[in-house]
Amino acid sequence: MAPHPRVLIVDDEAHIRKILTIMLTKKGYETQAAGSGQEALGLIRQAAFDAVITDLRMPGLDGLDLLREIKTQDPELVVIVITAFATVETAIAAMKQGAYDYISKPFKEDEILIVLDKALERQRILAENRQLRAQIREKYDFSNFIGRSRPMQRVLEIIAKVAETKATVLITGESGTGKELAARAIHQAGPRRDKPFVPINCGAVPANLLESEFFGYVKGAFSGADRPKKGLFAEADGGTLFLDEVSELPLEMQVKILRAIQEEEIRRLGEATALKVDLRIVAATNKDLPEEVKASRFREDLFYRLNVITLYMPPLRERPEDIPLLAHHFLNQVVREHKLEPKKLSPEAVRVLAAQPWPGNVRALRNAIEQSAVMSDGSLISVSDLPVGPAPISKDRSGLSVSVPEDWTDLKSALKSVIEQTEKIIIQRTLEKSDRNRTRAAQILGLSRRALITKVQAYGLE
Repeated sequence: MAPHPRVLIVDDEAHIRKILTIMLTKKGYETQAAGSGQEALGLIRQAAFDAVITDLRMPGLDGLDLLREIKTQDPELVVIVITAFATVETAIAAMKQGAYDYISKPFKEDEILIVLDKALERQRILAENRQLRAQIREKYDFSNFIGRSRPMQRVLEIIAKVAETKATVLITGESGTGKELAARAIHQAGPRRDKPFVPINCGAVPANLLESEFFGYVKGAFSGADRPKKGLFAEADGGTLFLDEVSELPLEMQVKILRAIQEEEIRRLGEATALKVDLRIVAATNKDLPEEVKASRFREDLFYRLNVITLYMPPLRERPEDIPLLAHHFLNQVVREHKLEPKKLSPEAVRVLAAQPWPGNVRALRNAIEQSAVMSDGSLISVSDLPVGPAPISKDRSGLSVSVPEDWTDLKSALKSVIEQTEKIIIQRTLEKSDRNRTRAAQILGLSRRALITKVQAYGLE
């Protein structure tokens, strides 16, 4: 919550708006006023507010309708209803729609302030609890896998199946798709969760140090070994050893890793006896290992030892419907981490993000969101704040356009992606033309209403 909470005052009577504005401003609140429900909705779409105080009876969109619309857009936003026509029935109706409280006119200054202070304090506590739960989930399970797409659901299904076993898992996928996140999820979801998870980037360690890093050494094993070193295999004993970028291992080291995995024992440099280890191996690579085997850059026997279970992490271009969910998730993370005031992404900004090819995948998307959040002014992130170029989907008002990355060679996957992108754009356009009336949009598209709702949910167009 911002240091000075922002309150939107909605009343068709100008003198009431003025009274509430003066009252709240004196107490340190930032205020904005709207003379109608429609004007209020427009302001809420443009900026973030901590609370809304609204009159019940207004021409056009009345207080109950406004309350219903607000709760549809942001269920957590505090709404306090005031009215000169208080009845038990209207009070019950307002509370059922999600109002925090109900105040009768004429109201006392203290009454408004006490109710507002209590509401915002409650929201602050709830937000802190949500943040704590989110941090715990991110640390201890794999709920931070964001995505409703079929490829991501398949990832979660495989993780759930293999987590309880000791089977070796090979995670494949492009850089930035979340391979280490998947490895940690497998570890945390399994029986070894209370034991160490030890990651190593096989391409980041000099070749002459790999053996001592993996297996350790005893004191005096070589010049400079003035104290013993445990080694990563021993550190991971009972837990999981994650071999990231395993394709970068030199061939001579691949032989030693294979032997350690097969025999479940290691020998430290300078030590005659072997040490038994019980660990799970999870490996990851962004290269085509079968091709590496054909090129004699990777041992075939190690490949088969690692490739017991294969987990493919899909790039963002294969799951564009997940991009809006990820963007909002990352924005909330960044705001929390950098202690920024609450920010939102404009609908057009979300559409532009969803249409990017993202060659850097999830990592690149998060970096773009972080840059936008830190550098943007105000509470709404617009297209001009994004560190990305114009997107094909942003042009869909004048002509249909979809993106096909140049490196795609799988015709079946490419056609599937193009069809899904086209379907998403046409549904989005039709919903906009029909003012989000799904029944009318379904008729235009020649779909049943249920089929349209299913597609709207699948593509994240809700």
